[in-house]
Amino acid sequence: MEVLRKDVPVEETWNLKDLFEKDADFEPVLVQLVEDALSFERKYQGTITDAQKVIEVLTAFEALQKSIVPIGTYANLNIQTDLTDDVAQMRSAKYSTAVGKISSAFSFVRSELLALDEAILQEATELSPIYKVYLEELLKQKPYQLHPEVEKALAAFSSTFKAPYETYNTTKLVDMHFGRFEANGEKHPLSFVLYENNWEFEADTNVRRTAFEAFSNKLRDYQHTTAKIYNTHIQQEKTMADLRGFDSIIDYLLFDQDVDRSLYNRQIDLITKELAPHMRRYAKLIQQANDIENMTFADLKIALDPEYDPKLTMSEAKEYVEKALSVMGEDYKNMIEKAFNERWIDYATNKGKSTGAFCSSPYGNHPYILMSWNERMNEVFTLIHELGHAGHFVNAHAHQSYFNSRPSLYFIEAPSTMNEMLLANYLLAHNEDPRFKRWVISNIVSKTYYHNFVTHLLEAAYQRKVYELIDAGEAVNASVLNQLKRSVLEDFWGDTVDISEGAELTWMRQPHYYMGLYPYTYSAGLTISTQVSKRILKEGKPAVDEWLAVLQAGGTKSPVELAQMAGVDVTTDQPLQDTIAYIGHLVDELERLTTEMEAIKS
Repeated sequence: MEVLRKDVPVEETWNLKDLFEKDADFEPVLVQLVEDALSFERKYQGTITDAQKVIEVLTAFEALQKSIVPIGTYANLNIQTDLTDDVAQMRSAKYSTAVGKISSAFSFVRSELLALDEAILQEATELSPIYKVYLEELLKQKPYQLHPEVEKALAAFSSTFKAPYETYNTTKLVDMHFGRFEANGEKHPLSFVLYENNWEFEADTNVRRTAFEAFSNKLRDYQHTTAKIYNTHIQQEKTMADLRGFDSIIDYLLFDQDVDRSLYNRQIDLITKELAPHMRRYAKLIQQANDIENMTFADLKIALDPEYDPKLTMSEAKEYVEKALSVMGEDYKNMIEKAFNERWIDYATNKGKSTGAFCSSPYGNHPYILMSWNERMNEVFTLIHELGHAGHFVNAHAHQSYFNSRPSLYFIEAPSTMNEMLLANYLLAHNEDPRFKRWVISNIVSKTYYHNFVTHLLEAAYQRKVYELIDAGEAVNASVLNQLKRSVLEDFWGDTVDISEGAELTWMRQPHYYMGLYPYTYSAGLTISTQVSKRILKEGKPAVDEWLAVLQAGGTKSPVELAQMAGVDVTTDQPLQDTIAYIGHLVDELERLTTEMEAIKS
């Protein structure tokens, strides 16, 4: 049975006291934040007329934004570890209501700045270069700015616009009860976390497929509600795109990422076409190694060598992580030690906890990592991935102001996947045993590349089809979403994998669809990190120093410029084709090692 949050050992949880000392302080601080925002509005609205005033207002505005960060992070992180917690639910709801009031009070800043003559803003950037990037980014938004009163109203509804995502999470993690499933004469517990962290990787085919069927049956019970929630979300995005004068939702969502359609489409089109043959070979290897007669969607996550899948404790994972990242230098090493010693990581597996993993990096504080530890090597890759996000923002926050700290979403997954590549490099360099090497490479393919280049890429291909429908004036329901997801899966896997009944419901499992054009950025980031990790392997410290400079640049450069700083030109097909070729090489290695090991056995 799943453990309740209250019964989880404290060492497996994160320490939120670094954000907020005690729950009782929450409401008074929140009330004060709203009052501070309203006071700011009363004091400064209608006064931004010259460069000196621009600097004064932005200085006060930035200070207020920074004061909101710890309380917002506290409200969010508290509920992510247990969505069934009534107190955390109410705390989060109160924060969302307050944010609507605060955002509405702040909305005049952008409207008044954009109403100024550009020469005044230019003078302000000369007076205070710290706000140069913020004001330049703001000016790009001028053609899409609405009347100040409209902007104020939209800001007041900001928490309402997040309702679909919150409702999705509540449906998935609070209302869905999976109970138990029976396989091989035994009953087994089932939940979202248990399926995605354990049963999906289960070596016993009957248990694994029965778990998939039971999991899919429960998803199916909620498909129409979840589809209605998702349709509401994407129709909101379409309305916002139309209001602001964008031709499509895709253009509207890419605008904030500071990339054009060519970078977006390249990731989806090239990978769908050129990676599929390599991944089909990998699927056949899994089928052969596990003696599966008919390869199905439910079998794609299992180990290539299920009898050689050593369990790892968190302390063993820590050792792997520290050794793999030692190449990053002393400061980075110290950060990793703090992450473990000061409880930045919540790795318990408990009822009501968010699925998957994430890293929250509040400005002015240390990052927080959420994951559910399953004692497998694939979760060491997850851990080091999230520590990559942590390392990125520890560096960016130390070198950039609040407004300049966050880069484009397009680049956000490069530092995280870089750490996965460094782990892979370390593991391959420190053990020559063919079985160990095959185990490591299969983890690189199944975790790093399958997860980021296949799972999220197929989400992106599906998401593009959804937005194309909405842009054409259509709506979506469960039947449409099922059909779109199934077609994307069948196109990629061809006749190598039987897309089992229930696979079409995979769209119900991913919160990324509520986060804009996020899924494709995983493969974009991994394209950059694959190339840079090769440089680090070859050149050592000079390449590491360049990469650290990229992390420290935060949001002061476009994603194309950040990649260029690291020696990668993402405006061409070459880095992506090189990365796909590298994945092909890894599959070649798996085939070679398998043949070699079978020859030894016979």
